[in-house]
Amino acid sequence: SSGINAEWPLRPGFNWAYSNNGARIVLTGGRLSAANANDDNTQGLGNHFLCNPLTGVASASSKTVWAHEIANIQDSPNPTLVQGTDHGTGSYTSGPVYGNYAIYVSEDATSFPGPGYKLDIEVEVVPKYKFF
Repeated sequence: SSGINAEWPLRPGFNWAYSNNGARIVLTGGRLSAANANDDNTQGLGNHFLCNPLTGVASASSKTVWAHEIANIQDSPNPTLVQGTDHGTGSYTSGPVYGNYAIYVSEDATSFPGPGYKLDIEVEVVPKYKFF
């Protein structure tokens, strides 16, 4: 078994901490390691191995070795395939970058503009519900 949850919907998860590893943003349909698993198998955006993921503290040497910004969902091979070259000197293979990533938040939007819409710092939306 690959351990990848192919039938789960892809929803974001935040600050996934497991053993001495962490990822800022993961997809819940991906490979999610248990809290005590030191398997380097949870990948996402803002990854770091060999750190204290609950405090965000890593030793100076591990910051330059095990940090990697973007990795695809995968069972962690050795080396781990990461997107681009923005990673430490650890056991990583640089791979293609599949796009640009941005996080948009809203207090009242219920949808996001479709393809072809030119985004700006603010996006005008018609709120359906008011949450605050």
